[in-house]
Amino acid sequence: MKDVELNKVDLEKQQMKEKNGCVKVTVQEDTGAKLTCLSKDELMKIAGTAGWIRARWILLVLFWLGWVGMLAGAVVIILQAPRCKPIPEMNWWNKGLLYQISDVNAFSDKGLKGVEEKLDYLKQMKVKGLVLGPIHTVQADQLNTLKLTSIKPEVGTENELETLLDQAHKKGISVVLDLTPNYESVSAWFNNTASVAEKLKEACVYWLNKGFNGISLSDLGDIAKTSTWPSIQDIINKTNVTEKTALIGSVTGLPVHDISVLLNHSGVDLLLTGLPDLGKSGETQALSIQELYSMHPQTRLGWSLSGRTLGCLASRTPAVPVRLFQTLLFTLPGTPVFNAGDEVGLKTGEKLKAMWDLESPADEANATAKTLQEERIALRDFFKALSDLRGKERALLHGEFVLLYSSPSALAFLRLWDQSERFLIAINWGYAAVNMTLTNSDLPAKAQVCVTTNAENLAVDSMVSLKTLELGAKQAVLLSYPYAG
Repeated sequence: MKDVELNKVDLEKQQMKEKNGCVKVTVQEDTGAKLTCLSKDELMKIAGTAGWIRARWILLVLFWLGWVGMLAGAVVIILQAPRCKPIPEMNWWNKGLLYQISDVNAFSDKGLKGVEEKLDYLKQMKVKGLVLGPIHTVQADQLNTLKLTSIKPEVGTENELETLLDQAHKKGISVVLDLTPNYESVSAWFNNTASVAEKLKEACVYWLNKGFNGISLSDLGDIAKTSTWPSIQDIINKTNVTEKTALIGSVTGLPVHDISVLLNHSGVDLLLTGLPDLGKSGETQALSIQELYSMHPQTRLGWSLSGRTLGCLASRTPAVPVRLFQTLLFTLPGTPVFNAGDEVGLKTGEKLKAMWDLESPADEANATAKTLQEERIALRDFFKALSDLRGKERALLHGEFVLLYSSPSALAFLRLWDQSERFLIAINWGYAAVNMTLTNSDLPAKAQVCVTTNAENLAVDSMVSLKTLELGAKQAVLLSYPYAG
């Protein structure tokens, strides 16, 4: 039987056998040695030898040296990396433009209700604050008719005003009330400022409790000299504990030194000065801006060249394209303030209804009206682009102001902030082209055009040389370049 079994094994060891079309493959037996594992005791015995102990210590030391090295490298990188400059404290009126609606009925024939309906439009323009009125009852130069806590009936009702305030706050728009007493006359304070100041105290308490975010006053120099002024400041400062209430003043025709003294003495949160005056030379404007900027925080500087007493930008003398004014006001260090209609270039006396007519198709048969509508829509888009740029770029929001160039009819300056994008603004309001020689260690060889008033001369997104910048007559340009480190 043993021999029979051996014969069967020999047959299975045949390498290949073909039978009836089938192939058999045989696998040779593994004649190699079998692996045997070490027991636990044997492993512990080997691990305790001097060679393995030394190897483990070497690996442990290398691990900790590598870990400490990486930690030290991270610390060195952090220490050597440039530190970000802390963001300065800013209030709501520093974060966007202020929009003045002096004549509510001219802005909308629905009065306060009409202003409420246009809040979405103001939000599209990136308006941060609305300066409303004056809307109180008074007859020109008649002090006995002054009622600072009552609304003119033709403007609207107090309920409509409260609804307007509520809806504006929901859309992120703060509202400031202009309480200039004798606003329908040349003398804002009836030539009796001390008497009016007492009435103003009561009115400030009344309207701030209604939900207004601030009070605005014209001819600030007059009331700031009265003994009542400190108590008015206290009322403004103590009214709202969650968000700071703004005390805004305005003056016109004062030299820079007097403006600086008034800023220090009055303690207002924002002062509108009527500067810069492009009727004067660029050198004079440069000195005025530089002096105000160097002596006061830019959070207190307001730039307004239009309004109830100044008229519209498009009607200023000398005549300058509205785009130049818009570029200048949006890029100066401080808060830009515009009058209703400035965004589309309306002139003084022209009805504000023309703004809302832009949404309706123009008469194709009237080529002049169609061209005017297209120009105003383009100007509004230009305004919106500048407003949007200022709201999101740190250099334009709170960056440093560096004067680069000034001439009788031109001005150029930088806005810089830490490691953010840099902006160069150049404006020529003269009737002839100007070549600007710009010198500053921060300037690169070229910069990119962001916004321009003349795309034929300087196209948007094109690169221009900064060695000598040429601007055409009545032209402004806003250039940008990255932080180089």
